[in-house]
Amino acid sequence: MSIIELPARVNGVAHPTITAAPTPRRRPSPDWLLAGGLTTLVLILLAINISGFPTASDDEGTYLAQAWAVQHGHGLAHYTYWYDHPPLGWIQLAALSWLPGLLAPGLIAVAAGRIAMLPVQAATLLLIYLVGRRLGLPRWGAALALLTCGLSPLFLTMGRQIYLDSFAVAWILGAFALALSTRRHLWHYAAAGAATAIAVLSKETILIVLPAVLLALWQNSARSTTRPWAIGAFFTGLVLVGGFYPLYAILRGELFPGPDHVSLIGAWQFQLMNRSGSGSAFDSSSGTYALIHSWLYYDQVILIGGLLAILAALAIRQLRPIGVAGAILAVVALRPGGYMPAMYVVQAIPFLALALAGVVTVAVTRLQPRRDWRRATAVAVFAAVALTFVVPRWYVGAERAVTTDDNAPYAQAAAYLRTSIPDKQDTTVVVDDVLWLDCVDAGYLSEQVIWFYKLDLDSAVAERLPRGWRDVDYVVSSPALRQDPGGLPTVAALLEHSTVIAEFGAQDARIEIRRVAKETTP
Repeated sequence: MSIIELPARVNGVAHPTITAAPTPRRRPSPDWLLAGGLTTLVLILLAINISGFPTASDDEGTYLAQAWAVQHGHGLAHYTYWYDHPPLGWIQLAALSWLPGLLAPGLIAVAAGRIAMLPVQAATLLLIYLVGRRLGLPRWGAALALLTCGLSPLFLTMGRQIYLDSFAVAWILGAFALALSTRRHLWHYAAAGAATAIAVLSKETILIVLPAVLLALWQNSARSTTRPWAIGAFFTGLVLVGGFYPLYAILRGELFPGPDHVSLIGAWQFQLMNRSGSGSAFDSSSGTYALIHSWLYYDQVILIGGLLAILAALAIRQLRPIGVAGAILAVVALRPGGYMPAMYVVQAIPFLALALAGVVTVAVTRLQPRRDWRRATAVAVFAAVALTFVVPRWYVGAERAVTTDDNAPYAQAAAYLRTSIPDKQDTTVVVDDVLWLDCVDAGYLSEQVIWFYKLDLDSAVAERLPRGWRDVDYVVSSPALRQDPGGLPTVAALLEHSTVIAEFGAQDARIEIRRVAKETTP
């Protein structure tokens, strides 16, 4: 658009002048203002005391050490990569590794690494809102889903930790958002397949949600001649991206099991058939039972209420893809005899939140508009339930998350190892993976900082210690290391033939620095 102004005279000759009309400024979308504001609020809660709560886990240290190996060109892991998980999760973590040093230098490695998870959780929360909107929820319903996830004490606990599941969840929510695209472009469906593949390459267990993504795509392309093309585009993106992982194994000659090498199929066989199960969720003596009750300790609302909402969502067409995703995750969690990892619930939380918010929204909006008193009554009931049962429980959980310091013993142990051990480059130290990267950063040689599991389970490590435990100078005894020393004979021998020279923390949470008794060497 242009505006013709009055003629201007140049050397006595009139010349019209044309100027462009000012382009009107596009105002930010109310959706993104709302979602962005609520996400910022949740990120602030996540960031407060992120180094202190919850207790750092060995899994967090492992993923962080693997990201370090990628970042420094040492391969896909700090030890032999045996295809236990696809590597894309910690490759993404390596790409975010600059953030902790910029925002919070000086923290122990795992605490600093948690800061790198904040952008991942921000993407997850924004995608929850977007998926909610594309499911047909009004703004307040999508915002309710975002807050239900973000303010849950379970999310404020697990969402801080360095888990591959968090990367997988963000990508699978992206796949849902693309499959539910209102524009229905074929490239959206191809991108949904690619996002699903990236989710699986971040954490393979998210593959079980694939039927729910396909249902979302199927429903969104209903009564359209493009449906066959949409499904074809989806699987094209899925196969083209997902195929890189087995291709990597083929090129390295590690696809099939064989002597003296790891393999992709061998790892699958172990994970699916040979790995010890954690018992039934209904057996009070099983690990699965204890794990589920630990999740319930943090938040009964989102788990129990979410499961009930999942059942209702299966009967509501617009919410059915979310219901299917949640139902699959619940059935797998409750199956008898399978292995249940501690971080499994991370994959379920967003779908439970979407189901809860979706069912509440549908219940309110489907009341007859002419009978406003019914809608007002429903809103009042939901508000009363929230104020009576939800807010008090969530307040206690949030307070715990922002005030408790569970990692002081680890920080003190890291400081001791950094300042009080002489001749670091000639010292062999056995640690859990929480402290592995701290030791490397403190000046110990990476090949002489040994993750305790590898003493008995990695032949390459055993070759570096021809005299076994006698070649170790120090062992750091932590709860993770003491959990099952009977199954790791070299670890048990180290604990037996060492003495405590420094101790941090109390009782079961204590961290001990132990010097190996060299005088027993023959």
